[in-house]
Amino acid sequence: MSFRRRHRLIRLALLLLPSAITLASLTVTVVVALSLQESSIREGIAARVQSVATSIAGLPDVRAAVEATKNEGTPADPADAADLAEATARLQPIAELVAQAADVYYVVITDDEGVRITHPLVSERGVRVSTTNRSVLDGTPFLGTETGPSGSSLRAKVPVRSDDGDVIGMVAVGVLESDISAQRAAALAALLPWAVGALIVGTLASSLLTAAVERRFRRLDGLASEHAQMQRTTAALREQSHEFTTRLHVIHGLVSRGDPSEALGYIEDLAPVTGANPDADGSATDAPALREATMHAIRADLLSVGAQVEFDIDQEAAFDDELVSVLANLCRNAGEAGATRVRCAVRDHGDRLSGSVDDDGPGVDPRAASRVFTMGYSSKPDRSGWGRGVGLHLVRRILTSRDGTIEVGSSSLGGARFSFEMASSR
Repeated sequence: MSFRRRHRLIRLALLLLPSAITLASLTVTVVVALSLQESSIREGIAARVQSVATSIAGLPDVRAAVEATKNEGTPADPADAADLAEATARLQPIAELVAQAADVYYVVITDDEGVRITHPLVSERGVRVSTTNRSVLDGTPFLGTETGPSGSSLRAKVPVRSDDGDVIGMVAVGVLESDISAQRAAALAALLPWAVGALIVGTLASSLLTAAVERRFRRLDGLASEHAQMQRTTAALREQSHEFTTRLHVIHGLVSRGDPSEALGYIEDLAPVTGANPDADGSATDAPALREATMHAIRADLLSVGAQVEFDIDQEAAFDDELVSVLANLCRNAGEAGATRVRCAVRDHGDRLSGSVDDDGPGVDPRAASRVFTMGYSSKPDRSGWGRGVGLHLVRRILTSRDGTIEVGSSSLGGARFSFEMASSR
C-alpha cells in the first residue's frame, strides 16, 4: 500500500472516529440502560409477588379457611371443587381483591395436597397444581419462572402454616411474563426519546469535531505543500551551488594557467554578458584549454582532501561544461569518500564519449549501488548543515540528458569504479 493511500485511509479513519465513538457509546449506553431497566422491573416484580404471597399466607382468615379443608381429601383421594366449595367462597374474593390491589395476575391458594382452592379460571379450581408444590408443602418457599395453565409467569409460592406450625396449604402469586415484557416495552418507549435526543446531540457534537479536525488537516496539508515546495527549492539551490563550485574550480584553473582570455570566454559561455569585456575577441573557450583547466581544478580539489589524481584523457575528446561537471563530481566524490589515489580516464569515439573514475577508497556497498545516484543519498556525514548527496545525482541527470549511462562497480585500485558513456558535443 502506497504512503499516499495509507495517509488517506488514516485521515478518513480519524474523521469518522468521533462519529463511530459517539454511536458506539450511545448504543452501549442504551443497551446497559435497558438491561438495568429490565433487571429493575424483574427484581421489583419478584419482590412484590413474594411479599404478597407471604402476606396472604399469614392472614388469619386464610389460615382458618385452609385449615378447615384439612380433612377434605387424602394423598390417595384428593379433594375436588365440590369439597372445597365453602373455602373457595370465602377465599376467592380475597384473592381477587389482593390480585387487583397488588397488580398481579393471579393469587392461588391450595390445600395441603396442592389442590387449588382459588384461581382466576373457574376450571382450574379443585385441580391439583401441576408445577412446583411438593417442596413448598414440605415448608420451603419458591421463587422463579414456571409455565402453568395461564402461561409462563414469574411466581412466588409460600407455605400456609397452622398455629402449631404445620404446613396446611400454600399461596402462589404470579405475574405473566407477557406482562413483564409489556412493562419492558413501555420502559423502552419512555427511554427512546432520550436516546434519540442523545443521538442528535452526539451527532452534532461529532460533526463539529469532525469539521474542526478537517480544518486542521487542511491546514496541515497546506503546511506540507509549503514544506515540499521549500524542499524542492532547497534541492535546486544546493544543486546550483554544487555546479557553481565546480565552475569556479575550472575558472581558477584557467586563470592559474595564465589564460585570462580563456577564463573570460568560459564565463561568457556560461552567462553571456554583453559589453562586459570590450578587449576580448568573443570566442568561446577552446576544448584543449578547458581540458587543461579541468585537470588543474580536479587536481587542486583532490589535493585539498589529501588525494592525488592521474589522468588518461584522449586529446581528441570534445570537452564541454557538462563533461567537466561529470568528471569533477565523480573525482570529488572519490576524494570525499576517503580515497588517496584517483584515476580519471576519458575516451573519444567520434559521436560518443566514454570515461571512468577509479579510486582506492572504501568502495560502494553492492546493496547501496542502486541508491547512490539518488538525490540526498550519501555515505558521508553532513558537517556543513546544507545537505549532501548532490554530486552523483547531478552526474546521472547530465548523462541522462546526453543519452548516456553510468555504472558503479569495483576498481582494480581496490575501491569504487564509476564507468560512464554519453553523446559527444560535436
